[in-house]
Amino acid sequence: MNFNDQLNNAIKQNNSLVCVGLDPELSKLPEHIKKLENPQFEFNKAIIDATQDLVCVYKPNPAFYEARGDRGVKELKMTCEYIHATYPEIPVIIDAKRGDIGNTNEGYAQYVFDYLDADAITVMPYMGIESLDAFFARKGKGIIVGCHSSNAGAKEFQEMLMEDGLALYEVVAEELIKQHGKNPNAMMFMGATYPEQLSEIRKIVGNMTFLVPGVGAQGGDIEAFLSAGLNAELAGLIINSSRGIIFASNGKDFAERAREETVKLKEEINKYR
Repeated sequence: MNFNDQLNNAIKQNNSLVCVGLDPELSKLPEHIKKLENPQFEFNKAIIDATQDLVCVYKPNPAFYEARGDRGVKELKMTCEYIHATYPEIPVIIDAKRGDIGNTNEGYAQYVFDYLDADAITVMPYMGIESLDAFFARKGKGIIVGCHSSNAGAKEFQEMLMEDGLALYEVVAEELIKQHGKNPNAMMFMGATYPEQLSEIRKIVGNMTFLVPGVGAQGGDIEAFLSAGLNAELAGLIINSSRGIIFASNGKDFAERAREETVKLKEEINKYR
């Protein structure tokens, strides 16, 4: 089953567009979890078990694991393996934001798709859409291309106007459609903190799915970006929250509180669908 089909099945099964970002920064983990042999994995496992019926996808960012060297990479792999073995209906996005050329990207693809056995990856298009061929060669895998990010400094480059009057992020969207518009696993990420730009991109790409970071701690307005970004099927969005869910508590009730926050986000989203 390809990523797009798996994602849509999970959305229907759980009636949810929620993505939980598994970004277990070691210093923020509950004290009783820090003492365990595999603290990041055990933290993730508890979050996953508490939320698996409320989400459509999980999204680990490898930076939080790679910061610990081989121990963290091991626990990232353990996390991916646990999701696939225990909740195989829920796909995994590795939020790596990789982007280079040629055999360098092939190495990144091997790490994410062969070693971690992930279902999708986020990538950056600065080298050109053609440079992402090593990722797109992986049939059935989700390739989520950076278009407009959620951070305050996104406008510095992403909204620069080109000679034809289009902003750079719009050119990225158009080129992605030109080169991979028929691939249902080609997607983009668009920050929830920029609903006006999200609306413009929806006009360009039709029903393509967006990964939408920036909810929760970054302050994205749910009603605004749902109005701007839902496609004709009242889906087409993967709405991510990381810190707002996984660090809702740093006590022994962290998993229960994470579930509560996930329920709130799911219900808030579905109110406007």
